[in-house]
Amino acid sequence: MKDKKRRLIQLYSALLYNANLKGFVSGRIYTGNTKALCVPGFNCYSCPGAVGACPLGSLQASLAASGKHIGFYIVGIVLLYGLIAGRTICGWVCPMGLIQEILHKIPTYKLKKSRVTRALSYLKYLILALFVFAIPLWYGLKHDMAVPGFCKYICPAGTFEGAMALLSNKNNSGFFGMLGILFTRKFVIMLIIGLACVFCYRSFCRFLCPLGALYGMFNKLALIGVKVDMDRCNGCSLCVRKCKMDVKRVGDHECIHCGHCIDTCAQGALSLKAGEFTLKAPAKGCADDTEQTVEKRKKIEKTAWTVALVVLVFALLWYNLLSNGKDKKGTGNDTAVTEPSDILPEEKVSGAEAGGDTSGQYPARRYESSAEPGYNVGERLPDFTAECLDGNTFTLSEYKGKVVFINLWATWCGPCVAELPYFNEFYHEHSDDVAMLACHSPSVSEDVEEFLEDKGWDIPFTIDTDGEGVFKVTGGSNTLPQTIVLNRKGEVIYNEIRSVNHEMLEKLYEQASGDKTAVETEETAVEEAVPEDETKRDEAVSEAAETDTADEAVSEAADADMEKDDDMDSTQDSAVPNGHDIGDRLPDFTVECLDGSTFTLSDHKGKIVVIHLWATYSKDSVEGLKELDEFCREQGDAVVSVAVHNHYSSGKAAEYAKDIEVPVAVDNGDEEIFKLTGGSMMLPRTVILNERGEVIYNAKGVLTKDRLEYLLVENHG
Repeated sequence: MKDKKRRLIQLYSALLYNANLKGFVSGRIYTGNTKALCVPGFNCYSCPGAVGACPLGSLQASLAASGKHIGFYIVGIVLLYGLIAGRTICGWVCPMGLIQEILHKIPTYKLKKSRVTRALSYLKYLILALFVFAIPLWYGLKHDMAVPGFCKYICPAGTFEGAMALLSNKNNSGFFGMLGILFTRKFVIMLIIGLACVFCYRSFCRFLCPLGALYGMFNKLALIGVKVDMDRCNGCSLCVRKCKMDVKRVGDHECIHCGHCIDTCAQGALSLKAGEFTLKAPAKGCADDTEQTVEKRKKIEKTAWTVALVVLVFALLWYNLLSNGKDKKGTGNDTAVTEPSDILPEEKVSGAEAGGDTSGQYPARRYESSAEPGYNVGERLPDFTAECLDGNTFTLSEYKGKVVFINLWATWCGPCVAELPYFNEFYHEHSDDVAMLACHSPSVSEDVEEFLEDKGWDIPFTIDTDGEGVFKVTGGSNTLPQTIVLNRKGEVIYNEIRSVNHEMLEKLYEQASGDKTAVETEETAVEEAVPEDETKRDEAVSEAAETDTADEAVSEAADADMEKDDDMDSTQDSAVPNGHDIGDRLPDFTVECLDGSTFTLSDHKGKIVVIHLWATYSKDSVEGLKELDEFCREQGDAVVSVAVHNHYSSGKAAEYAKDIEVPVAVDNGDEEIFKLTGGSMMLPRTVILNERGEVIYNAKGVLTKDRLEYLLVENHG
């Protein structure tokens, strides 16, 4: 096979770029030190195995940050790659090139190059100008937002290597909920490009790839490339006619220096060279070859392969076995996670030391939690310490007695930047009662301080470290933004990947503040439990009993109470907005259940209602359904519930629910119930309504029977 060496180098490069093989097993993206380095070829940063960054994605990110600084490193490294190898990178070490060539081997009719394909080859330069340069620069300079146009709207590598590789992992079943029209478009684009590569050689590389367009500009200057020996060349143009790319001459901007022409040339006039050194010679040898130069070339080749194999073996061992997840250096932050045993015993902690009121009115023991440690709703978040950018230290255990907000964000995340002003405003409004930490992702974090310089935000900011950092403690990932809210006991009441606004922050604060009200009123709970009008009513009943008219008085008092309750309900109904956030009143709906019954929400006013959103493809959803069923069996008529399976892959819903007493329904094709409750394909999700139909809980994650009981007691005594 004439192309054997090139194919081996392509496979080698693809494996080296994606040496973090354990990422394919865990479904998590590697975010270590080497992720700050750009690999030469087109390889998506979000691929679970990727150990480096894509130069094209990094270039877009640096352009988006042009309002703050110039990305000299990124621009410099792309220029360096271009000057050293040009489009030789496309032909020899680009994983996307390898994928395209494999697809082209599928036996079908093949389209030959023509004037049409030659004209289409210029499309990639338009894409380079518009999606790689114009869009990131426009949003970066005009709106101070990072929008990598090509990565976001077109890139098939991002869809195939990143999205598809992550979604195919069972550990990421919840990611389906983040899919929308943007992913659908990119998925269709990926399929079209893949199909085009089957019929037309390297379709993406020839017509669409902006990185190839960029490297092509350096082809004439590049150190490495196919060179022509004009003394041997007879001008037959066989090399151009046999080339599968749209070249007009060997080495022009469309040439990927694959070396196919070297084997085609009958005159032996072509060779692949790095300066004066020959990397690949024609079969008859170069004109200036001697026995010594041929032997030297073979010896250097063997040495190069030996070194390359050693590097690959070390990389595989390091990323999969030897790396111990130490914190990334140079981030300006050291984050330490401490166990609960590191916290002082409750009898030795004053209210001030626990982050409560300094007067001692709310002793620390009032805020002790017996919940299991973890980052899911209902669990107690483990203690941690983070060094903030302003030089202060944020230690979670010091804020016991306060409501804590933790925001996970990144400069390159548009929605993250858009919601930070809400956090800053909210923080100032509740600074005496709220603790807040904004933690930047450990990935690509070198521009954070510059980014924050002129924002005027004074939230405590920190940059996370790779390994046992804040992201690890809170269950964070590169899918941003994410907000975690803790009540005064340090228990998680909210942990969601979604954008928030000021109104939502207020509602979460109200929900997390419930336990302080309980503490403040503990001493007078019994007295306040009997309002003044009820006391007078009891006195009237007592007097009436003495005059043998007790029954009539009690009846009148009961009627008065009912009228009062009706008036209160009417007033509250008019004041409470419809919606699915905490404090909203969930709109009415009706759904047909699999057992033939009908569930209508308004029929159950006056009772606690639990709505479980689930799917058979989500293991946690099925587990949550069993927990809910056990909970409802114990609660009897006190609680009403319904489990709604999404419309997607619902064929086995009845089979999974055959031993479940909870009514099970399947949402319609428009996912009406899911939209109504704020659900998505990130499952499971539980929505709990109080007796008035108001949302008191709405979050993803498995709720155990014990946790459901706890929520019931917390909200209803």
